[in-house]
Amino acid sequence: MTSRKLGLALALAFAAGTALAQPSPAKKALIDKIVALQQQALAENLAANIVQGPLPQLMQAGRGALQQVPAEKREATAKAMDADLKKFVEENVPYLKDKISKAVPATASALLDERFSEDELKQIVAWAESPVSQKFGLASVELQKAVAQKVMAEVGPTLEGRLKTLQASLAKQLGIQPPPAAASKAAAPAAPKK
Repeated sequence: MTSRKLGLALALAFAAGTALAQPSPAKKALIDKIVALQQQALAENLAANIVQGPLPQLMQAGRGALQQVPAEKREATAKAMDADLKKFVEENVPYLKDKISKAVPATASALLDERFSEDELKQIVAWAESPVSQKFGLASVELQKAVAQKVMAEVGPTLEGRLKTLQASLAKQLGIQPPPAAASKAAAPAAPKK
C-alpha cells in the first residue's frame, strides 16, 4: 500500500470514528440542558414564523380581491376571511410547534456537539441561566417592537403608496378592475402641457 493510500485510509477511518463518537457524559448533559432551555421558545417562534410567513401576501391579495366584491357584501366577506385566517393560525401553530419540539433535541444536540467544546457549552449555560440574559431577552423583544414601530411610522405611507401602485399594475396585467384608490389615480386627468 502506498503512503498516499495509507494516509487516505487512515483519514477515512478517523472520520468514521469521529462521526460515530458520542460526546462525554458531561458534554451531553450540557447539551441536553441547552436544548431544554431553548426548545420551548424555539418551537413557539419558529412555528409562528412558518405559519404566519405567507399570510401578509395572502391578506394583501385578499384585500385587493375584496374591492371586487359588491359593497354591501364586503364587510361580511372581510369578517369571514379574517375568521378563516385566525382559524388557520390557531390550528397550524400548535401542530407545527409539536413537530418542531420533537425535531429540536436530535437536531440541536448534533449541532451543539459538533460546533462547541464542553467549556463553551458551560459558558452558554451560565449565560442562558443568568438574570442578565433573561432581562436582555425581554428587552430584545421590546427593542424589536420599538424599532419596527419607529420605522413603520416613517416609511409606512411610502410603502403603502408603492404597494397600491403595484396592486394597480398587477390588476391591469391580470385584466381586472384595480381597487378604487388606484383607479382614481389612473383616471385623474393629465396635467396640461405647456
